[in-house]
Amino acid sequence: MKVYPTSNIRNVVLLGHAGTGKTTLAETMLFESGSKKRRGSVVKRSTSSDYHEIEHEKGKSVFSTMLNLDWRGNKINLIDTPGTADYVGEVVGALRVADTAIVTLNAEYGIEVGTERYWQYTQKYNIPSLLIVNKPDSSQAKFQQSVDMAKERFGRGVVVVQYPYSEGEDFHAIIDVLKMTMYEFPKDGGKPDKLPIPDSHKAQAELLHNELVESVAENDEVLLDVYFEQGMLTESQMREGLQQGLLNRDIFPLFCCCAERNMGTGRVMGFIGNVTPNPLEANPPRTTEGKEVKLKTEGDPLMFVFKDSSESHVGDLLYFKVYGGTPSPGMDLLNHSTGNTVRLSSLYLVNGPKRNEIAKVNTGDIGAAVKLKDTNVNDILHIKGEDIDIEPIHFPEPIIRTAIKLRREGEEDKLGTALHQLQREDPSLQVEHSQELKQVIIHGQGEEHLAVIEYALRNRYNLEFDFVQPRIPYRETITKAVRAHYKHKKQSGGAGQFAQVSLLIEPLREHMPEHSDLKVRDTQEIDLDWGGKLIFRNCIVGGVIDNRFMPAILKGIMEKMENGPLSECRVRDVRVSVYDGSMHSVDSNDAAFRTAGLMAFKQGFMEAAPKLMEPIYTIEVTVPADYMGDVMSDISTRRGQILGMDSEGSIQKIKAQVPLEELDHYATRLKSITQGSAGYMRTFSHYGEVPRDIQQGVIQQTEAQQLL
Repeated sequence: MKVYPTSNIRNVVLLGHAGTGKTTLAETMLFESGSKKRRGSVVKRSTSSDYHEIEHEKGKSVFSTMLNLDWRGNKINLIDTPGTADYVGEVVGALRVADTAIVTLNAEYGIEVGTERYWQYTQKYNIPSLLIVNKPDSSQAKFQQSVDMAKERFGRGVVVVQYPYSEGEDFHAIIDVLKMTMYEFPKDGGKPDKLPIPDSHKAQAELLHNELVESVAENDEVLLDVYFEQGMLTESQMREGLQQGLLNRDIFPLFCCCAERNMGTGRVMGFIGNVTPNPLEANPPRTTEGKEVKLKTEGDPLMFVFKDSSESHVGDLLYFKVYGGTPSPGMDLLNHSTGNTVRLSSLYLVNGPKRNEIAKVNTGDIGAAVKLKDTNVNDILHIKGEDIDIEPIHFPEPIIRTAIKLRREGEEDKLGTALHQLQREDPSLQVEHSQELKQVIIHGQGEEHLAVIEYALRNRYNLEFDFVQPRIPYRETITKAVRAHYKHKKQSGGAGQFAQVSLLIEPLREHMPEHSDLKVRDTQEIDLDWGGKLIFRNCIVGGVIDNRFMPAILKGIMEKMENGPLSECRVRDVRVSVYDGSMHSVDSNDAAFRTAGLMAFKQGFMEAAPKLMEPIYTIEVTVPADYMGDVMSDISTRRGQILGMDSEGSIQKIKAQVPLEELDHYATRLKSITQGSAGYMRTFSHYGEVPRDIQQGVIQQTEAQQLL
């Protein structure tokens, strides 16, 4: 296989809302470049990306797919990504190693919610971006509306490079205002004829051409001076200005193409080869401290793993980008995360389902390897003796969860192994083996994401199970102070057990008052693993309880706090003062004081007006303006509190706080009421008090389970 120098490599990621035609665009690029002799079809399940069985079933991209092609001596690494928000984990990994992003828009709808979200990631990673308005042949195509929406949302940097001569069924030609040429295509697409711009479009083309030149000039002082002096820029000056504007994210060129009919893709690939940055010119990766990591073609090998894919008959196929040197098979490198040595065996160039073995991978290029022991996404491979740090991929927080209940006993280990492997392949999946809730809970990015996990567990691992409602991790606390006493006395022949303790149990608040009848001898502030605090104080005077028994009393209290008195949920935010008690010179021991502490705490807690607390999440819903009222109304029915609203063009953002109990199926409901056009993200905020009727229901349910 041909190995390309770094200067001739372009790493491009395809982004866009579902249905904008990314997979078809990628397929057409492969065909137009000669990498494929026959153009595949999503409908016929014959595309180079979307080759997994589950993608065939769903008729859409589920995984990011690595493709590559040669266009006039330049190697274009093309990463096709899913457009459905449920698979966003596949997108952020691809974005992390791309040097340029192509954002596809559907000419019918313009900027959609998915586009908005992915654009934010291009901003986060500072990736040069260009836009393509696809499907101008649709009967409902509105090219100018798409342009207006893009400028409204993404700013003045959006500049038109191409626009359709006509839209809808009559679409057959594209006017290029950079080249000032009209490309007229044959009926079946392919190589166009280059024609003069018709008189009817000259005024519009010249206006857009001038806007493009002015945008290029105003972002570079030298070019601006040239433009003022000469009133124009040469082709090389335009290329230079466009590239710098792209790198600075000052300019976002907008193209037009019809991927389905192979009209316009060649021009886009030409722009990628001539203008977009190669890896050495691109904005470099950064360390966790924000420092730039300069790529060095002559340096020692440096590889960053960004994707893990399990392939049949191969095992884990780990995709990497080379940030330095030239890795080759047989090299021994250090895994920065584990400190272990990893030997590179075979290296591959991947094109969809095809893998071709290669002798080396140059700096800036993307490859894949197998049999890299204990190597995962975000791992860095380098030579021994170097201390390399690269900012890891930060995957989005999940928005949906479900519990797994096995149908067959004895398969717990098998389930654990399967989930561990799936989480390696998809770090946006989170797996929780909750001892607190006594459930295995998986957290994902949406119903479709969970469906993909379900498919893998059933078909790859032959597991039989059900998805069941996950329990809520409630917390218990108290609302008033009480004093509790308990005497533990047990005699069963031989040495007995005796312990008596008196506790003051109080709700923990800031600036708590002291009690005149208590003298604090020692205080322990314990940050609880499940959130909140326990303040444990020794207020014993006169030696009625030895200090050596205090740890046992604390142990008993903690034991009850892990399995709360009210509903068997964990207790938080209390202050407990041991202020009195008694002991026996022979029968008192740690076990007796542990029991006395536990029982005193349990009795006192139930007398202290206990209450349940529930997890509250802050959510941010991104929704088209037309559905804003419906979304806000639905949030209100979920005991949600609206915190604020913001608008960015036609896209609205609603921020609210909603209990976790009301969010378990919210992603599905949100899609339903907005026809799939909205999305949301959530983060844990705090614990809030549960309404009395819900608290009573939880207590009754707990009591019923205890009777089983």
